[in-house]
Amino acid sequence: MPAFWDGGHRLVIRFAPIEAGEWDYRVTSNVPRLDGVLGKFTAVESGHPGFIRPANVHHWAYSGSGKPHLWMGDTNYRFAEMDGNLFERFVMERARQKFNHLRGSVLGFSPEAVARAIPAPDQPNPEWFREVDRRIRFLNQHGITADLVLAGDQNHLVNLFPTWQQRERYVRYLVARYSAMNITWQGVQEFEEYKEGRALLKEIGGLLKRLDPYDHPRSTHTTATSAPLLADGWMTYITYQSSDQQLGAIEHQLYPVPSVNAEFAYEDSGAGKSHAHHVGPDIFRRRLWNAAMNGQYPTFGNTGTYGGKGFPLDARFLDSPGAKAMTAWFDFFSRTRYWELEPYFDVDGGRALALDDVEYVVYVEKPAGPVEILTAKHTYQVYWFNPATGEWLKQKDWKGERFVGEPPDNTHDWVLHLSRDGHKEGMLRSYKFESRPVPVQEIEMSPDKAPYEIISPAADEISVSHPVQWAAKIKRETRATRSMMYLWIGEVVSDGQGYRVLATGNNVTSKLQQHWSRSVPAVLSVRLYGMNANGKVYAADKVYRLTP
Repeated sequence: MPAFWDGGHRLVIRFAPIEAGEWDYRVTSNVPRLDGVLGKFTAVESGHPGFIRPANVHHWAYSGSGKPHLWMGDTNYRFAEMDGNLFERFVMERARQKFNHLRGSVLGFSPEAVARAIPAPDQPNPEWFREVDRRIRFLNQHGITADLVLAGDQNHLVNLFPTWQQRERYVRYLVARYSAMNITWQGVQEFEEYKEGRALLKEIGGLLKRLDPYDHPRSTHTTATSAPLLADGWMTYITYQSSDQQLGAIEHQLYPVPSVNAEFAYEDSGAGKSHAHHVGPDIFRRRLWNAAMNGQYPTFGNTGTYGGKGFPLDARFLDSPGAKAMTAWFDFFSRTRYWELEPYFDVDGGRALALDDVEYVVYVEKPAGPVEILTAKHTYQVYWFNPATGEWLKQKDWKGERFVGEPPDNTHDWVLHLSRDGHKEGMLRSYKFESRPVPVQEIEMSPDKAPYEIISPAADEISVSHPVQWAAKIKRETRATRSMMYLWIGEVVSDGQGYRVLATGNNVTSKLQQHWSRSVPAVLSVRLYGMNANGKVYAADKVYRLTP
């Protein structure tokens, strides 16, 4: 553990023992009287479950106890700078609502706050960070993990710390100060808006991976998906800022890591809105459940509490309909083996998750007839859950392999839960966390086996100045191709920036962003992922010349 400067002549080493018992330590220092000093202490059992870690492919567990962790986050960018009494009220209310993560900027959000936190690149303000210490401790004491954003968007980190040496000192400082606490690392806001975003995140992500002895989860915020950075080896989970069902559903099949959707929507329950993803409570709730059906863990935001530009923090919006919908979501999944649920495709009339042979969860966003799902042949307890109110409606037990039923009414969305309750109780007594292997799909890369082909753009050139039509054609109609999802990605390989999402769906139009390529003309590699109704993913590639 590196020490951190805490003002004057004070250096602090902050350490969290991960096991009870005797610990020895040795100090290494360029101060002769400290160098080589040895000591020991005894750690007693705390009952703390430990820090969280990725587990079971797409899920989370506590490192100490091995128990699963149901991530449910909130957003408050200004947590470090807001009034202290208001901060404590926020935290206590979120803890009551069962939130267990809070995402915010360690430097504050306003320019004035950032200037107080970092008066100069090589001089953090100890008073600022002592207050951040207190607030992270307060979060942790209330069962909430601090998801720390290191800097804002629009090249903010590089503007604050122009040289790599300064950035390394900043990362080292944060690791020394906060890695012994219950945190995750969330990189920067919208890495795509940085001039050299991928290289920068590889730099600071690599430092976090090397310096943080507790190996806290690492990712970064994004305009769509942070998955393009996975290949660089430092990131341990994917972050999304998207309500696009096709993006989330397909990438879940591509990458064997957990995913957290930090901005599928922000709820506007009266505070106002400034962006398209600021939506009313009803749309928010539907996006929440669709994100869950993609296998994503959710992070909440309300325009009156998330601390964004132009929106004052207002405690009146703490108990909003969206916050209540989040609590209902948490209560629902707490009754499931959520740490083993994966997207399930043998369903009509809704979207599903399942632990096959044990339980099935079907989200019916717009009821319009019966829901049909194939199951392993057993007796199941049948429940309909109202995601708006948290109400459960118990139905008559059912036995069979093909369940057909209708929601109680069609005035709003519903969740169907088929569960072998007694069997699950037995599993908790006799099964460990990872009770069975999770299959990871092998993507079909052969163009001959793909059931579709790219038909547009038909020409070999794409202009960055004009909208582009993206379209595919099914080569052979089958039951599996009756429902297809599509994800178009593109990469200028010579730029080294990684891929970007071009579009989702079939026969859609979008315009390329000029900043994706340092120079035009260039060569653009396009890949179309297609996922059929059975969840099988195929890939088709095509190369275009990118022109002005």
